[in-house]
Amino acid sequence: MAGGPLGVDRAVPALLVKVGHYPLSHSAVGAVRSLGRLGVPVYAMVEDRLTPTALSRYLTGALVRPSTGREPPAELAAALRGVAREVRRRSGRRAVAVATDDEAAVLLAEHATELAEDLLLPPVPPGLPRRLADKGGLHDLCRATGTPTPAARTPADRAGLLAAAAELGYPLVLKNLASFTRLERPVVGHTTVVRSEAELLSHCPPGASCDGPPLAVLVQEYLPAEQARDWITHLTCGPGGEPLAVFTGVKLRSWPPGAGVTTRAGAVANPELAELAVRLCRRLGYCGIADLDWRLDLRDGRYKLVDFNPRTGAQFRLFETTAGVDVVRALHLSLTGRPVPPGPQLRRGYGVGQLDLLSLGSAAWHEHRPPADPWPHRSTERAWLCADDPLPAVAVAARFGGRAARYAARRLAAAARGG
Repeated sequence: MAGGPLGVDRAVPALLVKVGHYPLSHSAVGAVRSLGRLGVPVYAMVEDRLTPTALSRYLTGALVRPSTGREPPAELAAALRGVAREVRRRSGRRAVAVATDDEAAVLLAEHATELAEDLLLPPVPPGLPRRLADKGGLHDLCRATGTPTPAARTPADRAGLLAAAAELGYPLVLKNLASFTRLERPVVGHTTVVRSEAELLSHCPPGASCDGPPLAVLVQEYLPAEQARDWITHLTCGPGGEPLAVFTGVKLRSWPPGAGVTTRAGAVANPELAELAVRLCRRLGYCGIADLDWRLDLRDGRYKLVDFNPRTGAQFRLFETTAGVDVVRALHLSLTGRPVPPGPQLRRGYGVGQLDLLSLGSAAWHEHRPPADPWPHRSTERAWLCADDPLPAVAVAARFGGRAARYAARRLAAAARGG
């Protein structure tokens, strides 16, 4: 059953691969909808059958395989092999593997030889995704390739952490250093801006995780928000880093504000930034889907790379060409031997419902007024709410509402104890 829209081979299924517990994944839901609307059978690894991804009408099969990311690598690889074989048994074909987190991307690359019997994988150098997902490794690669990036240090212990902070100055940014270690022994819950030594030490109190090496954290120079602009690049590369689809856009809001996941963004063509991303992928020989975060430093006019995620980005559905291509569709076309139709990117907006409301509320609280919306256009793509696929939004509302209620109850209980 071939020759669907875009020329996609609808006989070849896709498998969304994930490691770790994050049931509210709009990246996975976006991938299911993107390929499912073309008639491609889509399977997904999920935590349970009531996740938003599992409830999408476009999902062919939900494979319940919960994980934490702290399991031994051999155990994770064995579980992935089992899932891939199950998909091949059901469909009769090898599936295109789509990683939705860094750990999944690393696992697919480092076990590609044994997984190739059941999965279609991009020929990325086996060790490259791990180096790119490692914040220290990325910094070294940027220096080696001449790619602008903020100054950074990878201290081994608390003494080194304080020395790095003294050298870079406050504010500074803390990031968990690498895939898997961010799940096994995180120093911060997410990318965090630290404004003083006391705040820095609050993230690294006395204890085994900070007293001795290795300390799994990157200390990065902070680019002031008033003197910087956030940009993103999503792309799919073929062998040797040759671009198949390249997109650029602006990051307008995030949660937590200033350092978290994108909650509102706009697609804006930026040839200079696209060329920077393509040049880096060619030099590295990167192959597959990538999500790059940049900050335009208005002090020197340079785009500086702050993150290279070797997998599908959460907001990838912001980007689509006039021919209907996004990065996931480009990957499927490429790995099934189909041409990727050319075309310029569309000017679109993107919003992540409840998280963007939190970001807006935070901005209004700190600015003492409703914030002006820097993107005048309505969102043409929403992470959850979708007329032809409503159940994922219902699932998000239920799960997110439950989390909010539990959080409020904990705060009230803490206040009562304090009283």
